[in-house]
Amino acid sequence: MLRAAASADIKPSEMSAAPAAGVEAPAKVEVIASLTGCKPKIRVEAEQLREGVCRTKEVEYVITTFPEEKYTQVWLDSAAVYGGKYLVGERWVVSAKPEMLERFRDKIGGTVRELRGTGPTAGP
Repeated sequence: MLRAAASADIKPSEMSAAPAAGVEAPAKVEVIASLTGCKPKIRVEAEQLREGVCRTKEVEYVITTFPEEKYTQVWLDSAAVYGGKYLVGERWVVSAKPEMLERFRDKIGGTVRELRGTGPTAGP
């Protein structure tokens, strides 16, 4: 079982959650992939999540969907250990280079979240 990180470790960015179209993509890997311009290769089919990898000329990214919102939160709590920025929607997460997240958000909705890592930091 995954241990949940403190909710203070997850900080939503200042960016709006609504895309230009005013809707959010449904929690389906293939739909999100299509809206972002790729055909995904499914690499995980599990009870608690589905994960697809997209590769375009610009970027490689991962789309993860969940059958229930509680699994999204468990995934985010676990990812908080590593830190980084993610695009998070209702029952889905997109992991990509930070500069791509805003472009994707305009197409699929969601909120860009910055997760703070909990591991050791580099010294001076």
